[in-house]
Amino acid sequence: MDETSLKALLTHLPVSWWETDGQLHVIDSGGGAFGDTRTAQRFLDTLRPDLAANAAGPRQWHARFDDRVFEVSWPLDGAAGRGRTRGLAVEVDAEPAARRRYDAFADLAPAAAFIRDRNGRYLWTNHAYAHLYGVTPADIIGKHLQDFDSPDDAVQFLALDREVLAHGRPVRHTLTYHRSDGTDGHAAGHRFPVLEGSQTCVAGIYVDITDSTRALRQRREAEESLHALRDHSGLPCALISAGGRIRQASAAAAELLQTRLSDLIGRRADTLLAPAPELDLLHHRWNDLIARRSRRVETTAVFLDALGRQRRARLHLTTVGRTSTRAAHVWAVVTHQGLAHEIQPPLTASQIRILSLLAVGRSNGEIATSLRLSRQTVDYHLRRLRDLLGAATRPALVARAYVLGILAPQAWPPRSATATHPLSPT
Repeated sequence: MDETSLKALLTHLPVSWWETDGQLHVIDSGGGAFGDTRTAQRFLDTLRPDLAANAAGPRQWHARFDDRVFEVSWPLDGAAGRGRTRGLAVEVDAEPAARRRYDAFADLAPAAAFIRDRNGRYLWTNHAYAHLYGVTPADIIGKHLQDFDSPDDAVQFLALDREVLAHGRPVRHTLTYHRSDGTDGHAAGHRFPVLEGSQTCVAGIYVDITDSTRALRQRREAEESLHALRDHSGLPCALISAGGRIRQASAAAAELLQTRLSDLIGRRADTLLAPAPELDLLHHRWNDLIARRSRRVETTAVFLDALGRQRRARLHLTTVGRTSTRAAHVWAVVTHQGLAHEIQPPLTASQIRILSLLAVGRSNGEIATSLRLSRQTVDYHLRRLRDLLGAATRPALVARAYVLGILAPQAWPPRSATATHPLSPT
């Protein structure tokens, strides 16, 4: 049989033959084991250490490539000449179909996986691993760690490989590596010993957790900042669940309500509010927050402390966290606190209107004309207001109206802090 006929016969058999130059670059190849010259060259690249070791004369040995086992004969007797060398590999242990399917799964899995020998030479990688370096598996196989990683990282990874080989058992760990963009990356996974041909190698499978690690760190930093603000800002504030129970609170909130901080945690927030004209509106706005119809609300509320005293204050509510349909929690922050005072009969709309006009500097006669009341009626209301608010003079009456939170401290002309009374100016 001539050489042409022999080559034609080999194309139907699970063998590979090749002819190389002195640098082991494929000049010609064939056989039915590999579909193209590039794969034959990749096969030879994985054999380079063995080919160099067997350079003294013809030898045969077994080698594993892409989960297939070949009997290699190199160089072939009488096949040398013109600086060229011929070799032959016969597949002797094809992997079963089930293993082939598993290999395809591993090759396309999102987790990065590799197999390296003890010297850091890659025998196999999947696409996810190659993607970390912006290349394909064919660009990595046959090369070494040092070709892709920084010297420091290469030393670290080789030390881990040798630890696995020395102990002969899997190691689970998280490692830090340098990414191509100059930032640090983090990966978690396993390394374990595997048998590749006649040598024990190291396999690894890792999931990149850089983004999740960064997100967890940012969340911890945000929580620390939030707790610092909660504990040291001096503002009364509380984290309230969607069900209305207090989950966290600041020391200033406990001081505002004249109670212990531990007594606030777990308590229903609405039990801290005194009856007031705006309470129904506050409940309505709370429901809008929980249903995610709004993100934040600013309103007023009257708080009832443990001593039975009332205090009007500005209340800021902001949603945090969410499920598919509801807000998870609401942060409540209290500002512009009024003076704590004993519970008293609520003021009428006319009395609040008189206080707002008094704060402008109107006389009793001018107030009577503006409200279309008699002078005697205005005098009566002012005497009644002095008794209710404990103020002996007109300036003291205005001052008490502000410190008790009856009049809005940041509004001019003066108006009711709740702006819910029909006669309150807008």
